[in-house]
Amino acid sequence: MAILWSVCGVASAQGLEREDRSIIYLPGDSAQREKLRPTRPIPTHPGPHLLIDDALIESSENLKRVVRQPIRDPHIGNPIVRGEEDRCFQPYFTVSRSPETGRFRMWYGVWREDRVPNRTHLAYLESSNGVDWDRPTQILKDPGSLEFGSEVIDRGPNCPDPSKRYIYSYYRDGLSLAVSADGITFRQLGDRAVLEHDHDINNISWDPLRNQFVAIVSTITSHPDFRGRRRTTMQSVSTDLLNWERPWYVLRADDSLDDGDTQFYGLQGFLTRGPLRIGMVKVLRDDLRATETEENSYGMGWTTLAWSRDGRSWVRDPTIFFGPDPSPETWDHAHAWIDEQLVVGDQVSLYYGGYKQGHKMNRFSERQIGLVTIPLDRYVARAPASDAEATLTTAPFQVNHPPAQLRVNVDATEGTLYVEIVDADTGKVYPGLKFDDCRPLRVNELRAQVNWGPGTAETLRAIRGEHIRIRFRLTNAKLYSFDFLPANPES
Repeated sequence: MAILWSVCGVASAQGLEREDRSIIYLPGDSAQREKLRPTRPIPTHPGPHLLIDDALIESSENLKRVVRQPIRDPHIGNPIVRGEEDRCFQPYFTVSRSPETGRFRMWYGVWREDRVPNRTHLAYLESSNGVDWDRPTQILKDPGSLEFGSEVIDRGPNCPDPSKRYIYSYYRDGLSLAVSADGITFRQLGDRAVLEHDHDINNISWDPLRNQFVAIVSTITSHPDFRGRRRTTMQSVSTDLLNWERPWYVLRADDSLDDGDTQFYGLQGFLTRGPLRIGMVKVLRDDLRATETEENSYGMGWTTLAWSRDGRSWVRDPTIFFGPDPSPETWDHAHAWIDEQLVVGDQVSLYYGGYKQGHKMNRFSERQIGLVTIPLDRYVARAPASDAEATLTTAPFQVNHPPAQLRVNVDATEGTLYVEIVDADTGKVYPGLKFDDCRPLRVNELRAQVNWGPGTAETLRAIRGEHIRIRFRLTNAKLYSFDFLPANPES
């Protein structure tokens, strides 16, 4: 069943038409692939180009899509932030790295002394390695009445107004903001919420591809495609933090495709890779109960991937990317919600909120923060569906910078990968860039260089301005992404 929701009017709880840009990824659906594929040749720069969906694929044979799920590392002392010791209260937080010192910084929500369930303080920790955090926790002064929210944006040392370098977003009658020069002392921006919405989850991020702020806000609403009223995720954008577009849907359930009482607690942890924005979806199933938990401790949560190529429509993958630990004795047995992605060298650190039991159980002690990692850009691979050879041909690309190298993120230690480049219009292979010219790749590398012989750099530079397709031939290998390195990297 091919479903694509895009720019269609849906009646909101307020009776107004609300734009719907939520898309559920349907593997192998040719109609959806055609609708999602860019209408013009894709610029080769900036990259990398991740094979996370089918938008970059023109055709393939014997090829399957493999979601690479993060594996818990027993050498990481999870949870790294604890409920009792550190007063962790919510699965929402920010982890970033200071450009001046290189130290890791975390902002997260802590429970108040009176333990009111819908009020919080913002707390702060630092670390030299992103795993072991210096105690004690520093509880920051409230800029106003805080319900939930711990998202802090660092605009960097070149921020035009140093007094507003740090932006803190939280819920109080909607999306409220505070600013700070140091990330420690915040003052409220304005005297009211800058964007009203009716559920207590929100965050903001910066979209570097479009130079705008993005707000993700939650609502509880009804819809013809699901039963009852459910938590649904919306997006808005702004260039000045004060004036926001009317929010539109980016995540919502569909009973014909989603099981049970599927709801969405948010979209966070954004990372920009090439022309793609990747986010983490918090999926909630209040109709499920984790094994061997307390009576009535209903509610399980896991994380799936979402991505956007235009900054407005989001494609949601129903496949679980990271789920609760199946062992009943573990601290994250019921929920595993990734809230932050941070590139550290050749890895992505994925910080997540974990619950031992149900959605509303033991919130002052069992909501904690953990860490898993994945190699850079290795969210989804393309691999042969059998022992036979597989092929992949990309959609058209425009070589918009003189390329010196083609690099691939590949695991071919037990197989091979060959590459050739063809004219997108005629299908003819460029001389010197054929499969027969390609040195076989038998490595496991994030940036493996494709080599067509001693004249590779000159041959690649000759295709500048051309419309091309790239063909990959795989045997027992996994291909994650590819990228053209410009002859002048500073460009």
